[in-house]
Amino acid sequence: MALLITDQCINCDVCEPECPNEAITMGPEIYEIDPHKCTECVGHFDGPQCVEVCPVECIPIDPNHVEDRETLWQKYLRLQAEKV
Repeated sequence: MALLITDQCINCDVCEPECPNEAITMGPEIYEIDPHKCTECVGHFDGPQCVEVCPVECIPIDPNHVEDRETLWQKYLRLQAEKV
């Protein structure tokens, strides 16, 4: 599953540097998560780092991008291969 930043985002800037996949970027008004890059930190950490640092708890699971752990792992491997 990819995560989603809701319109409750206060643009505090703490989530973007925490994302190991660089999936978080500033959108037109609030930060956005690229579902093609979001692995919920699978392969990097035990849990999503953006969710852990978010002070307003505005990062739920994106219901439009539901993926199981194996799919997230495969996405992580693909993203790592693209880095080299």
